[in-house]
Amino acid sequence: MSNAPEMSVDMAAFWQDPYPDLARMRTEAPIAFVPELGATLFTKRDDIVVCEKQIDIFSSYQPQGLMSVLMGENLMRKDGENHLAERKAIFPTISPRTVREHWRSLFEADAAQILDELAPEGRSDLFHSYAMRLSGEALKHITGLTNFHWQEMDSCSQGMIDGIANYIGDKEVEARCHKATARIDAAIDDMIPVLKKTPDYSMLSVMLEAGLPMDSVRANIKLTISGGQNEPRDAIAGAIWALLVHPDQFDRVKNGEATWAQAFDEYVRWISPIGMSPRRVARAHSVRDVAFEPEERIFFMFGSANRDEDHYVDGDRFDMARDASKHIAFGAGPHFCAGAAASKSLIAEVALPRIFERLPDLALDPDEPVRLGGWAFRGVLNLPCTWQKQA
Repeated sequence: MSNAPEMSVDMAAFWQDPYPDLARMRTEAPIAFVPELGATLFTKRDDIVVCEKQIDIFSSYQPQGLMSVLMGENLMRKDGENHLAERKAIFPTISPRTVREHWRSLFEADAAQILDELAPEGRSDLFHSYAMRLSGEALKHITGLTNFHWQEMDSCSQGMIDGIANYIGDKEVEARCHKATARIDAAIDDMIPVLKKTPDYSMLSVMLEAGLPMDSVRANIKLTISGGQNEPRDAIAGAIWALLVHPDQFDRVKNGEATWAQAFDEYVRWISPIGMSPRRVARAHSVRDVAFEPEERIFFMFGSANRDEDHYVDGDRFDMARDASKHIAFGAGPHFCAGAAASKSLIAEVALPRIFERLPDLALDPDEPVRLGGWAFRGVLNLPCTWQKQA
């Protein structure tokens, strides 16, 4: 076990708001062992940016890790050539060119349909009816699981992300995760003959065409659903909320002083939907006088890095005047999120501009507060809004 200083956290409070504890760690112990998590946390941006690239020391290969055990060994849990081979296999689906020339028009059509249905209502929880649905519809296209309903896509994603963040070993959470992965396997089995007959740009189709082993195909589809649903969902809902509660910042977009892309970057810096990424210590090593031994578990805390005082003045504040383009919400090394281009297109080019164009008087419902939660995965949990009904 490392000789990192120990810092305890109240897990309930940490789930409600991890940032005070993370700020305390950055100041008092940038690398700290948290007994409640059974892991050593890296909280400073520079440490994470350097160490995440050192895959020979801080390895993504974690055969006994929750993600590998519950979802199978996907490209996020492989390093070096094994990682690159699977990343290359899915590239035709998530390349910037494919996103621009193929997926974006489908994102636009889905957003238009959803907003046309919402416009006459005048009130809705947009976390579910817009952010969750749009993210789910986009993911159906990208994965190739068009036999899923968007709500089922979200429930399976939530089941898996709860499972892989279940460091306290809750058996009910684990059971829900197993149920989600079984449902995805069944959907894959149903779609394989369809996509073999009529190949397309979807991830399932291109992996089958590339001849990846079925264990890898299944694991990577599950990975895509686990992160590809909740991260865009939470960023869409969260960015809408952030703009509505910071009207001075929203005015910057309205006045042309800032772009939707800047709004997206500043939101995911401020509240990173994926707040951490786990690693396994592969060999003895020292960082900041902390000596690590093989097989220790560490967490790179992206959410903390993105508020690091050494890089962001008043980092706890949502401020679109700052340059947030160097945030590491998508990672900082060879495991940089493969779906980043699709996520940015869906959120910054479609979801945000379209909802404010279609519902220009959108406002938060004053009778129902917005709730936030999470530390490994963080975001708003509801988004009750009102607007003038439209025909």
